[in-house]
Amino acid sequence: MRTGLAALSTGTSAVWARGRDWIIAVCLAGALLTTAFAQGRPATALEILGYALIGGSGLALAFVRKAPVVVLGVTWVCVAGYQALGCEVPAVAFLFAVYAAVRAGHHAVSVAASVTLLLTLPLAALLAPRGWSLAEAVAQARGVLEIAWLIAAGAAGVALRQAERRADEAERTREETARLRASEERLHIARELHDSLTHQISIIKVQAGVAVHLARKRGEEVPAALLAIQEAGREATRELRATLETLRDDAATPPHGLDHVSDLVERARGTGLATTLTIEGQRHDVPTEVDRTAYRIVQESLTNTARHAAATTASIVIDYRPGMLAIRVDDDGRATPGHAPVPGVGLLGMRERVTALGGRLRAEPRGEGGFTVQAELPVGPA
Repeated sequence: MRTGLAALSTGTSAVWARGRDWIIAVCLAGALLTTAFAQGRPATALEILGYALIGGSGLALAFVRKAPVVVLGVTWVCVAGYQALGCEVPAVAFLFAVYAAVRAGHHAVSVAASVTLLLTLPLAALLAPRGWSLAEAVAQARGVLEIAWLIAAGAAGVALRQAERRADEAERTREETARLRASEERLHIARELHDSLTHQISIIKVQAGVAVHLARKRGEEVPAALLAIQEAGREATRELRATLETLRDDAATPPHGLDHVSDLVERARGTGLATTLTIEGQRHDVPTEVDRTAYRIVQESLTNTARHAAATTASIVIDYRPGMLAIRVDDDGRATPGHAPVPGVGLLGMRERVTALGGRLRAEPRGEGGFTVQAELPVGPA
């Protein structure tokens, strides 16, 4: 929803920017033509051509955002043209074009165009049908385009470009500061996890290993639950190490994904839970975050089944659909319809992961008894 609103806002802004450019261009062209008509010149063919050049110089500004250099050239030709035809109209459109070109970073082109136009206008005035002398032509050219106007237009363009650069630099600095704070927070979390969990997990793993060793040394059969605890300790150590590495290096490749779901199935079977895995659809590559999230959903679902459901069977279905990855984990535990589950940390974590990827999650009792977890994760176009 937010993405759609952002796209709509961006599109509306673009439409308003184009409309605003046309409004300014039309108003400027109207003002220049009004100035030309006020001179009371007879409507000869040359005068009509001059009026067309005057209006064209103003209308060209409608495209100044997209092609500032092209508009600079068009207004240059228009100003020189209507000056040669004897129209005494200030080169306001050219000044706007100089400002836009300088703001866009085309300083050399703007300077070259301004200098050549200053040199060309007196010559164009000499060609006008007014029959001006050289001094009158120079004075007329100065009336059409003053050096001070050009300097002011260029200075305004430079000032605004520098302001935009400072704004961009400030935004970049804020983003770098935010990334630095996020990195520091990840390191803090990594240290906290290491200090609080590593010791306890290590003790569990060592104690389970000692118990297995003593049982085998006495020739006794090792209980399946004890072997499962030992394997769970090893897996927890690997998971914790991978999590710490991910927190310390945000660009680290996630260590677990769909390729490791079969390991989860084997561990679940080792605890006495009859677990099946079914892959449907044509398997295809999925984004890394989707791959990792799918693994976590299956892992958390099986963990909840083993801890709380008192189930004997569980089934996992991974369905590769066009543009979508669907996951379903069912068990035959003691959950009953009509009794909503208490949202623990595991369910909340699954929901947050799925929602962050733009997917959907259902976790509820099944009509025939037991519990189901269903997730749909978008993976892009088919």
